[in-house]
Amino acid sequence: MKSILHEQFGINATEVKRLSGLDNANYLVETKSEHYIFKTYPYTQDTLTLVEAENEALLFLQNEGQKGTQTPIPSKNQNYSALVLIDGRECICRMLSYLDGEFLGGVPHTKELIQSLGRFLARLDLNLQNFVNYRIEARKLKWDILHLDMSKQYLEHIPDKKDRSIVYYYFKQYEENVVPFLPELRTSIIHNDANEWNVLVAGEEVSGIIDFGDMAHTLLINELAIAITYSCYDKENPLEWASILIRSYHEILAVQEKELEVLYYLIAARLCISVCNSACARDENGDNEYAFVSEKYAWQMLYRWLAINPIAAETSFRRAAGFPAKKPLPVEKMLSKRYEHMSSILSVSYDNPIYMKGAAFQYMYDAYGNTFLDAYNNIPHVGHTHPKVVEAGQRQMAKLNTNTRYLYDSLNEYAEKLLAKFPDSLNKVFFVNSGSAATDLALRMATVHTGHEKIMVMEHGYHGNTRAAIDVSYYKFNNPKGSGKKEHIVVAPIPDTYRGRYTNDNGSAGKSYAEEAINLIENSETPIGAFISEPVIGCGGQVPLAKGYLKHLYPVIRKQGGVCIDDEVQTGFGRMGDHFWGYEAQEVVPDMVILGKPMANGHPMGAVVCTSDIAASFEKGVEFFSSFGGNPVSCAIALSVLEVIEEENLQENAKIVGEYYKSLFAALQKKYPCVGDVRGSGLYLGVEIVKDNSMDPDTELAQHIKNELRNRYILISTDGPYDSVLKTKPPLCFSKEDAFITVEQIDKVLNTHYKTKVL
Repeated sequence: MKSILHEQFGINATEVKRLSGLDNANYLVETKSEHYIFKTYPYTQDTLTLVEAENEALLFLQNEGQKGTQTPIPSKNQNYSALVLIDGRECICRMLSYLDGEFLGGVPHTKELIQSLGRFLARLDLNLQNFVNYRIEARKLKWDILHLDMSKQYLEHIPDKKDRSIVYYYFKQYEENVVPFLPELRTSIIHNDANEWNVLVAGEEVSGIIDFGDMAHTLLINELAIAITYSCYDKENPLEWASILIRSYHEILAVQEKELEVLYYLIAARLCISVCNSACARDENGDNEYAFVSEKYAWQMLYRWLAINPIAAETSFRRAAGFPAKKPLPVEKMLSKRYEHMSSILSVSYDNPIYMKGAAFQYMYDAYGNTFLDAYNNIPHVGHTHPKVVEAGQRQMAKLNTNTRYLYDSLNEYAEKLLAKFPDSLNKVFFVNSGSAATDLALRMATVHTGHEKIMVMEHGYHGNTRAAIDVSYYKFNNPKGSGKKEHIVVAPIPDTYRGRYTNDNGSAGKSYAEEAINLIENSETPIGAFISEPVIGCGGQVPLAKGYLKHLYPVIRKQGGVCIDDEVQTGFGRMGDHFWGYEAQEVVPDMVILGKPMANGHPMGAVVCTSDIAASFEKGVEFFSSFGGNPVSCAIALSVLEVIEEENLQENAKIVGEYYKSLFAALQKKYPCVGDVRGSGLYLGVEIVKDNSMDPDTELAQHIKNELRNRYILISTDGPYDSVLKTKPPLCFSKEDAFITVEQIDKVLNTHYKTKVL
């Protein structure tokens, strides 16, 4: 190497030291009086033109008086790049001046230092705005945020499926929130890689920047996006540090409002590019530590970024640049507007309603910049706006959506995939638009099949909002404002081992409760046509049916000619952890299963799954037709939900996180006398709040806890006959950390409650 340096550049090196690098070999060259950086690249014509463009940029900056950039050193032939043979391979080489200083990644960060970085980059970009190079402008670079789509090919290299989904989510967000506004955003040639190992500092000042190899003609705001990414990704409060950088940059080179509106998504995009390329590099070249130096922090910030409301980020950025924050309508006006068009009978959650604007996985974002941890909404089963689910709907909607009288692939594909989750006897499916519609259809089918109108229902049960569904929903018809029990309805006592007559849940309570229901059957003047129940009575306060209850009751229902209907609208699709369907915990197989809510992650879809015999009976009647039940888009979305459950092991996650979550509540139960019972399984739990050391429900305290959590940006709800049961049924991507945060805040609410009570 020393001979090459002498032959090409006339430099007599005393020492040559190899430096880290990704795509090229870099060397620190020492002579008796000087230091240089020697760079070599495998020869291609494309690489040569890019090296020459980089040299032109550096020379241009020198002419513009830009401080802190390297100077190309000409060869003996007065060329700034040369072709040489290294180990028998033709290589391009170039020599650059040496910049002294410490790397930004190796020193403590201070406000003053980050301010200096902002000012340095602004001056650099001001100069580069006057630089024109058509080779750089024609370049399509995978590290250019403008070409984020180039990193999609590396998604499959990310080993963890949940990690992959987060990245995929931000790809979709870029398409939605950046791409439509590209014509409005300024472009320029920028450095494009102001990471912590390319920025040099001296004391509290940025002294220079190296490695112009990733220069790109791209969005001007990308320079800031990249600098924010690498200077903030190890910070607990990235918005605070980002604001410092924006403010100082803006003092030199003014940013525009539209640029700040997309900046949140550009930062996320750069993080995604980083982790995608690191994952690919690990698969292809697992020993290149240079490629992974930032990976840990990139993942850390990506997850932290997800918890930041994009509105909060934009507001912070706008304030840093001196722009006023956008002002959404106050909640009071939104509520008033709602009631101009809708009845107040359609209630809203919480004493202080929430004006929502967006959501992602287990987070929901309101219009004022707040992020809520969602421990409540079970409808977005695999997570709010899960990218695979979103894309499935978009793709199918762009291709075909029609009524169900035609033949199309997604119907058959989904029906086959869904029925594979059931035992062989449950082999027919009817698609509708909701769980309520499924209940209505199931009752109709049961009546046709059995010839009997009488229905046995569960005390406190709820099955939907249609007239027929309300007739079988004790929760509705027994309400003081309800219509009352119809003559054809028989109510079985809820097999509650906490509040009920039988409390030993070793199997004996289930048998005793079943005997009570059997007694009602035997005393009925006409046969029971159907028995309908949830495996966990949600509106009853998340009450699991006592062990063995259905095992004793189902045979009796069938013996007298009835069918057994299982409502899995809230408990199905792996939510219970140990089982994919709630009925499996009872060691039974129903004759019909009702599905809805999480089936398509919030897209309106429901279904009735039944036996061939029941389907055959129904086929003898008038034609069944649902315009939208099982339409191509619904089926494509629902199929993606099943795929995500499997790919991300969400049933297993529900089991592991649910057990941990329940243990945290059990610890609260020992600590506070108001926690009467902790019940449920997986991510479907109920916590009964009672007056201290009694069985008396404490509705007021339960409401206080729910609303206090809302004020602390955590969503749960309450239910049960006295509205005294905290219910939590979060998206299945809920983590142990999320569970800990939720229970920790309940602990703090209760601690304050008891301190206030003593005072």
